[in-house]
Amino acid sequence: MPAHAVYGTYSDGLSARAHPVTLVLEDSLEITGQDLRLAWTLADLAAGDTAAPLMRVGPAGRAERVEFTDEALAAALKDRCPDLYRSDPSASGGRLRLVLWSIAAGISVIGLAIYGVPAIAVRLAPVVPAAIEARLGGAVDGQIGKILGDPPVCNDAPARAVLDRLIERMTANGGLPVDPAITVRRHAIANALTLPGGRVVVLSDLIDQSRTPDEFAGVLAHEFGHVAARDPMRALLAASGSSFLLSLVLGDLTGSTILVAVGQAAISAGYSREAENAADTYSVEVMSRSGGDATALATILERIAKDDEKAEFASLLRSHPFTKERANRIRAMAGTETVGRRILDETEWATLKGICRNVPAKTAK
Repeated sequence: MPAHAVYGTYSDGLSARAHPVTLVLEDSLEITGQDLRLAWTLADLAAGDTAAPLMRVGPAGRAERVEFTDEALAAALKDRCPDLYRSDPSASGGRLRLVLWSIAAGISVIGLAIYGVPAIAVRLAPVVPAAIEARLGGAVDGQIGKILGDPPVCNDAPARAVLDRLIERMTANGGLPVDPAITVRRHAIANALTLPGGRVVVLSDLIDQSRTPDEFAGVLAHEFGHVAARDPMRALLAASGSSFLLSLVLGDLTGSTILVAVGQAAISAGYSREAENAADTYSVEVMSRSGGDATALATILERIAKDDEKAEFASLLRSHPFTKERANRIRAMAGTETVGRRILDETEWATLKGICRNVPAKTAK
């Protein structure tokens, strides 16, 4: 073996087999082995990523490689091949592919969270057993209480009796998958929250800000529309499912993201335009057959839209997005026959407005 020759191994990049070879550095890197004779141009050589004393070199852009551990040959190649440590196309290509696959996977998960999970929730919500939905509603109710600062329940007996009679009148013709359970809580935000299992949480300022019993009843009937369509179950499945998938991407698997999303989903459900329109239609139908003013829902939404900078209206406006088109649609469906009707008389309405008279006011958080 010549003094300037060293032993190494050759790989063609197509198979795992390594061929013993002799390497000689002349005007080119000459590689000789059994049935093998190659001469690689020095300007074309690129070194792979290895740890000394092992060195791996081959023509840039090709899969062929030789490996050796001779330090003298390694030093000579460094001196005579100024571009020896250029980026290895095959290695960088692998890293690029890994990055691109990672990005694609992330986009796929986010896309599934945004589009796929809601679509799955639409089909899954109707088949959730009533008992499970009721337990979930109870758990969410507790979470909502924490988010809102544990507002006290308003249960003045005469007012509660009026509310129960109103609910019975509005639900007399059925149409709901479960009997609704309405709770009124003392809170300085005007809103009504529909939870799984037919639970509806009324925040007392909604009653305070309603100028007529029909405005309050119109909002309540709208919430019954969401109960009828099981929208809360669908919204929570979509929110919690999306949050879980996004947690995989963000690395937050502690459950905190899911808890926050479930609570927030109940407070600001973000129903689709179709779901809101369907609930509006349900409200008009309920108010019409219950002896109330079916246009009152449009009236209170219009007033809220004008006063949307006031804190007491902020949450209701977010969870029931107002548009002029929506109000016009409600009025068109309701017609004029019910205008001026009252679902409660003045005495009943005054009694209902005092449902929190025995509960001290508590500042909203």
